[in-house]
Amino acid sequence: MIEDDAQEWAGTRRWVEGVLAPGERIARVEALKGGWTSRMRRLDIEPDGTDGTVNSGGGGGGYALVLRSFVKPFYRRHAPGLLEREAGVLDLLAGGGIPAARLRAVDARGQWCEHPSLLMSHLPGRVRVEEDGEVAPRVALLARQLAAVHALAVPEGLRPRTWQAWTSPEHVQVPAGSARPALWERAVAVIGRAAPAHRACFLHRDFHPGNVLFTGNGASLTVSGVLDWVETSWGPADLDVAHCSTALALLHGAETGMAFADAYERTGATLTATGPDHLYWRLLDALAFAPDAEKVAVPWRELGRTDLTPALLTARLEDYLQALFDRYT
Repeated sequence: MIEDDAQEWAGTRRWVEGVLAPGERIARVEALKGGWTSRMRRLDIEPDGTDGTVNSGGGGGGYALVLRSFVKPFYRRHAPGLLEREAGVLDLLAGGGIPAARLRAVDARGQWCEHPSLLMSHLPGRVRVEEDGEVAPRVALLARQLAAVHALAVPEGLRPRTWQAWTSPEHVQVPAGSARPALWERAVAVIGRAAPAHRACFLHRDFHPGNVLFTGNGASLTVSGVLDWVETSWGPADLDVAHCSTALALLHGAETGMAFADAYERTGATLTATGPDHLYWRLLDALAFAPDAEKVAVPWRELGRTDLTPALLTARLEDYLQALFDRYT
């Protein structure tokens, strides 16, 4: 049991127990790290009277579920749209070749739970954001997985909402103390134009290393799960590529961020734009992280990346902006 919030989810626990099969119970609860928008819990489920053995794969005496709860006020307000969208996407992806969780239940409006919540199957693996010798192989696997997401054929009636921008010229803030204000002004000018024409496809919309699980090492390294489908959209592949590229630049430096689009195209997938048009999508995403990248850095630090200080993140983001201009103009 998570002692510090045991009193905060009595209703949620009753709701979960109502979803379980007769004779099953919640044996253990574990807080999961690495999330920012949600409180994530792993729930170990066992039949009554077992010896305590849990098999997260669902066989044997027990299995595991994951509970996502929106606790922060902003996300609680938007929970009905976010969680209902994720529930629909998980149903859409079931059996479709993408390693996504299976939906068990959703209380998008918090009618029974203390906080709006979604219950889903537990996926194997862990988030890998460390600096080690497997960064490049992980980048290649991320690119292959994202290309598979974009290749999904989704009937028109089941397509998610049209993409939305996460920033605009008037909302971009230059980081305090930046030695390169002209670079920011140049970048803001680019996203001041109308969005380029593009070919639309199915987007994860928040695809980055913090939302992907890996198992194995070396030759056995593989993607075992893609998480967090609340922002799923319909739009240009460039925007998903841009988002993962920015995250990789913050995690590992501008060179790694620039390498992701190349890895994506090596899978045989194509981007809808080149040159100035592709630059628009890359900058539209990168500038959404200004004036700082604390939104992603906090969960990454929880996963061990204590080196990701505000100063380092700002420097990497600015290096990435410059690299984009160097390549695409």
